[in-house]
Amino acid sequence: MSLIVMKFGGSSVGDAERMKRVANRVVERQREGHQCVVVVSAMGDTTDDLIDLSKQIYTGTPPAREMDMLLTTGEQVSIALLSMAIHSLGASAVSFTGWQAGMYTDALHGKARITDIQPQRVLKALEEGKIVIVAGFQGMSAEGEITTLGRGGSDTTAVALAAAIQADVCEIFTDVDGVYSTDPRIVKCARKLNEISYDEMLELANLGAAVLHPRAVEYAKNYNVKLVVRSSFNHNEGTQVKEEAAMEQGIVVRGIAYDKNVARISILGVEEKPGQLAQVFTALAKEQIDVDIIVQSGVINGLADFSFTVSSSDLEKALQVIAGIRSSVGFREVTSETNLVKVSIVGAGMVSTPGVAAKMFEVISELGISILLVSTSEIKTSCVIENGRLNEVVQALHTAYGLDTDQTVFVGGPSERR
Repeated sequence: MSLIVMKFGGSSVGDAERMKRVANRVVERQREGHQCVVVVSAMGDTTDDLIDLSKQIYTGTPPAREMDMLLTTGEQVSIALLSMAIHSLGASAVSFTGWQAGMYTDALHGKARITDIQPQRVLKALEEGKIVIVAGFQGMSAEGEITTLGRGGSDTTAVALAAAIQADVCEIFTDVDGVYSTDPRIVKCARKLNEISYDEMLELANLGAAVLHPRAVEYAKNYNVKLVVRSSFNHNEGTQVKEEAAMEQGIVVRGIAYDKNVARISILGVEEKPGQLAQVFTALAKEQIDVDIIVQSGVINGLADFSFTVSSSDLEKALQVIAGIRSSVGFREVTSETNLVKVSIVGAGMVSTPGVAAKMFEVISELGISILLVSTSEIKTSCVIENGRLNEVVQALHTAYGLDTDQTVFVGGPSERR
């Protein structure tokens, strides 16, 4: 007998029929002799609908505490209905909210982080032969306040819970068969990967690949949770996320990700003296604004310009923060730009293979597209470009690195073509 955590996203439980399909799948696993814990998201577009409803009631930004109180109801609907569906199949199930399952977080509403898990009720129910259904995305602070983990938080709930109860595997069920070399909606001949390393998956998730939430991958890596991504609509083998993945057929670039939620801010005419950048980015960090790529230009007459990217959703807030520190930092002006996209290549083999980044720059240049910003690490290279030709860039890069299913893979060399 093995202990399995199964996580189903909103599309997998989007209506009554899909809910019944999930129930059948879970009961089938239990009858095979496994203990099952199931983590579910809100049904379909429920979270978006609740957000829209709040906008009809409250002008501006609603109180964060009340938004968490509102949004957690979506998952509670899912867990109750799934438990009912399992009971209707003759199996025993019990549903728990995040806090009933022992999920404790810090007090940051909307973006809470898990601080502790006390899964005694979950383990007791498993000992009683029950299937345990847990609401994803939510927890409780030490002060007893309901919190949410942010978008994609159900993945994090599932992996963290799997670590806490020492599950044999955590299966993330979604609407695709596994992790692909890129978005199959853009590139029809994208490869499904049999396995991928934690580090590669973490980079892809951080860079925009929506199949897994970055914090879930981070948890899996830190606690060595066996993680499998597979489809909720068939029984095909999925993709295993593990410590080290074999270099599948010599693939250097494992995947291509993109992020459309990108805005660029440029602060111009900043006096070149110690502490200026620290003031700017400390102020942004205090407001929980994540900064990605940072580039500073040369100094002319004691003044410097620098640019950085934030998510488009944080742009307005970031500009307000910068305006608030103008008197202490001192700068000529601030400009911003939206309608940008970050395209990234990821692969553990990049660190020891020459010409990988050069290939990317060459492909984008041949399309007549300007690269606005560049960021690199040992296993990824990212380019910020204008959004209008995203699909064309992703398709061209996918082919150039030999990731199309009928192509020979890229093996290195600055001018080598496939």
